Amino acid sequence: MEAAAAAGQSVVKPTLAKGKPSASFRLRNGSLNAVRLRRVFDLFDRNGDGEITVDELAQALDALGLEADRASLAATVGAYVPDGAAGLRFEDFDALHRALGDAFFGSVADDDHHNAGKAEDNDEEMREAFKVFDVDGDGFISAVELQEVLKKLGMPEASSMANVKEMICNVDRDSDGRVDFGEFKCMMQGITVWGA
Repeated sequence: MEAAAAAGQSVVKPTLAKGKPSASFRLRNGSLNAVRLRRVFDLFDRNGDGEITVDELAQALDALGLEADRASLAATVGAYVPDGAAGLRFEDFDALHRALGDAFFGSVADDDHHNAGKAEDNDEEMREAFKVFDVDGDGFISAVELQEVLKKLGMPEASSMANVKEMICNVDRDSDGRVDFGEFKCMMQGITVWGA
């Protein structure tokens, strides 16, 4: 936000349409957050040109059931789109994500100061992320639930149940055909190590 303000661009402070955002919006683990943010960017960049336009962003939010007000979205995103660009590049998307996180939750420095060393905070964030996939709330992610979320995100893996089941098998340590929270947590920690 400061960079946009320094460049003389107007910055629209985000507002919440429905309730408070999930704490998993910004994970405190930097490497996990960077990997996740890159994946989100790639999902939103529907045509793969390295930029996310307001239309691409609005379509992705609409697909997730988060009805986007295009005028507000354009005003907020526009402050981060560089002159001459059609949309947000990854660096711009990262800056927007950080600004939104700071606006909703306070700065990362504040978070680190207040929450340093608290494993239960990471656990809570993992639980929030798990709930996104555990659609029926039974404590497990089934192949059908995973496929449903992947479809909403427009991922090609969602077109084949065999691909979805293979994704489940890759993390299903007890071979019950579904992912419990412990397996999900191990998978996410593996991404953290890989992304570090």
